[in-house]
Amino acid sequence: MRRLLLLLLGLLLLQQGRCFEFVIDGEWEEETLPLEDHRERHKRAILTSEEQEDFEAIRGDDITVKSYKVESRITSRFAHTTVRSSVVNSGSKAQSIGFNVQIPKRAFITNFTMNVNGITFMGSVKEKTVARNLYAQARARGKAAGIVRANSQDMETFKTEVHVPPGSNIEFELHYQEMMHRKLGFYEHSLYLQPGRLVPQFQVDVYIFEPKGISMVQTPNTLGEQFAELIKVTSSKDKAHIVFKPNLQQQRKCDNCTTSAIDGAFIVRYDVNRDSNAGELQVSDGHFVQFFAPSNLSPLPKNIVFVIDVSGSMWGVKMKQTVEAMQAILDDLTVDDHFSIIDFNHNVRCWSEDLVPGSTIQVADAKRYIQNIKPNGGTNINEALMRAAQMLVRASNQGLLDPRSVSMIILVSDGDPTVGEIKLSTIQKNVKRVMREEFSLFSLGIGFDVDYDFLERIAMENRGMAQRIYANHDAAEQLRMFYSQVSSPLLRKITIQFPEDTVSDVTQNRFDKFFSGSELVVAGKVLPSESNTLTSFTTASAARLDISLGTEADIVELDMELAKQQHSFTGFARQMWAYITIKQLISERALAPTAAKKRKITQQIMSLAVEHQFVTPLTALLVESDDAKERLLADSPKDPKHGCCPGIGGGSSSAPLTPVRVVYQPPPWVQMTTTAPPSQAEKGPEEWAVPQRVNLVDNDPHFIIHLPRSNMDVCFNIDSKPGHILNLVSDPGTGVVVNGQLISSKQMHKNKLNTYFGTISVYYQPDGISVAISTVDITMTDGRNNHTFTWGATAEITQDSVRISIVKNSHVSIIINNNIQVMVLLHRVWKKHPVSVDFLGIYIPNDNQYSPLVHGLIGQFSREPEVNVHDIHEGVDPLKKEATMEVKGNKLHVTRGWQKDYRYDKRNGTNVYCWFVHNSGKGFIDGHYTDYIIPDLNSFPQML
Repeated sequence: MRRLLLLLLGLLLLQQGRCFEFVIDGEWEEETLPLEDHRERHKRAILTSEEQEDFEAIRGDDITVKSYKVESRITSRFAHTTVRSSVVNSGSKAQSIGFNVQIPKRAFITNFTMNVNGITFMGSVKEKTVARNLYAQARARGKAAGIVRANSQDMETFKTEVHVPPGSNIEFELHYQEMMHRKLGFYEHSLYLQPGRLVPQFQVDVYIFEPKGISMVQTPNTLGEQFAELIKVTSSKDKAHIVFKPNLQQQRKCDNCTTSAIDGAFIVRYDVNRDSNAGELQVSDGHFVQFFAPSNLSPLPKNIVFVIDVSGSMWGVKMKQTVEAMQAILDDLTVDDHFSIIDFNHNVRCWSEDLVPGSTIQVADAKRYIQNIKPNGGTNINEALMRAAQMLVRASNQGLLDPRSVSMIILVSDGDPTVGEIKLSTIQKNVKRVMREEFSLFSLGIGFDVDYDFLERIAMENRGMAQRIYANHDAAEQLRMFYSQVSSPLLRKITIQFPEDTVSDVTQNRFDKFFSGSELVVAGKVLPSESNTLTSFTTASAARLDISLGTEADIVELDMELAKQQHSFTGFARQMWAYITIKQLISERALAPTAAKKRKITQQIMSLAVEHQFVTPLTALLVESDDAKERLLADSPKDPKHGCCPGIGGGSSSAPLTPVRVVYQPPPWVQMTTTAPPSQAEKGPEEWAVPQRVNLVDNDPHFIIHLPRSNMDVCFNIDSKPGHILNLVSDPGTGVVVNGQLISSKQMHKNKLNTYFGTISVYYQPDGISVAISTVDITMTDGRNNHTFTWGATAEITQDSVRISIVKNSHVSIIINNNIQVMVLLHRVWKKHPVSVDFLGIYIPNDNQYSPLVHGLIGQFSREPEVNVHDIHEGVDPLKKEATMEVKGNKLHVTRGWQKDYRYDKRNGTNVYCWFVHNSGKGFIDGHYTDYIIPDLNSFPQML
């Protein structure tokens, strides 16, 4: 077990001279303390509520705080925060002046400097033993403080104290860094402002720079109504500046008050633009960071066992809040989810011995059961968790669970075990033994009597995470908010990979689950290469489908952009990699199976922390004067709550899995570039044949039908109206239908309103799968699940017999049963073009294996008609010959011309010479073109 490490340090500056004193109250580690000692020790680590309420940033009597300024620079989700204050001892006596800063628990202090009457003390991070030895050499005497644990949800307190003579000027400056974690769809940056007095120069600046752009910035009114209008936000596409600068009068609690009303959290929430589900890959300063936060995917079904502590200590507010939260949580379940409830004290009871569907009837019965719980007795955590795991195992063995579902146990408890097995290490081993690889355990500890370290360890070891719930009036809301983070799993078995010999020192890149609204983050070093780009590939399993996604980043582009930004944090990628690596190593160290393994990890942590100047549980900040004769020491507490947050990976509740160190060549489906065929000029005057024979429809919409036996291409247009849906292929025999919906240009051009295909739908009836491709995105539905992908990333998606291959901003191929293929080409135009719009082209191979029942504007030509072209003569246009075509018993007047195949040259196209049939293909197609207009995108037309 671990003990809070409280290190007292300080500086005593008297007129007669200077001296220091170094006081240590605490221990490094203690693995074998009796349980009673551990509990007592844990309580001493917590500040009382009175201490918390009495917190002041600057402490002292008869002092003048000239300035208090906080600046945060957030670049690509990584924040560097600086807190500065200038203070004068205005009294007539020497006194101690304190500088206190509340910082997030997940942050690492990187530096602290202090200037006292012209003497500057600079900080540097060193291994603890080294720092202690150097400090001892100065034989310091005096008093002050390091970091102590604060009684707040996400914060800890840095404290220092300096004893100075009257008239002294002191300047404090603290730096810390942290990674923003995405939860519930946004990042939240919190700065705790509690100056405790009026400050002439009080200012907070938060600068955000996100290369892909900022989608939303919010500043919740957490400081009170009187400050709501004083928080100013200015933002552009990729930058935001939030400033809070109240003057002295605006800071007052009332017009005549001498006390400050500023007391609370200053919060900034924001999110970023995401142009694809493949994530955002950034490269800077020789390091890369891959952010992965897909959306528009259907949730996976859940199997949940709620394990609720109903011992006597839960009586009162705790139980009332838990019941209130459970009522709302149970309402969130769907019929696709399965659940049960186990409540325990000294006994263990099951509402249902087996998992049941989350139907309205079952949920109502469970809510009544919860409502009637009466807390009493002891705490048998071991037996309760055993029963929960066995329930999931039994359901899995009986084949009752969807193989793609997510199974989890959610434990809610407020105390240590007192009945049955009470040895924590044994309980930890028991839980790990019965939990399968596909199960996750989430631990919620209510209040401060619970052994939170233990709950965190068993959660981390079983692919989950832990959270402390504070037993106050909003405990129910805290429980609901936690459940919201894990209630919508979107993906399983996520792996983020990179081509061989392109990266090294990659952080965790395998994740068990991804939850909606969170984010997975992988970082590493970029190896020297001749290539200007870095590529990543992500594979995962979603509801009923498997996905592979690819994205790439320019290696130098971001550094050039950062150099132009005045308030960006240019070293973000390097520091973020070290931050994630250290957090994961601390987490691994807490679970290390042997002392040797633990020592090895310890050395890795210390080495990285010193190199990147992070104060961790294994390093200290040595603050010394220029001549190194006067030294102060600041330590971080030995606390596993500095450990890896779930999936540094971003609130995804992914426990650390063994990283995939092997990287792979790009998958065969990734074709980042396509070599164009020889140009017409290179080919000479002869007519150039399409290298791959296809039937296609592109542009306005121009149909090109290739007739292999005749070695001829025939063209026609369809002059239909915007909004009409045309059937291109319908095959009741195979169950395939391909339809396209027309859109129009923005306005008429040369007295004509052009039409194009804006949406293409491919529907495979046997599997019930529909793929709708628009100029914005690609959506795959199966009647129950909807998954949407953008054009912004290369991807491959497989569900049953349907495979989709997306090539970034180029084309989509839909392959059905490996014998029917449809390719859809994306055409982008200038957004401000007065006439043109984005549109789609469709390319369908001649060798698709349809049934004899196939039809449609294109499908009917899989049965090639007999075509005879004769009487070729000069036309009205000397460049276009005319002729007579005999086909299907009709004699048609046709014109020789050409249309465009855009597969190899999307800008200019490649000429395909053809005989053009006028009047919307009349006589060449069966019936009239209006016979092919259908009511919706997945409709089969009436047989002609």
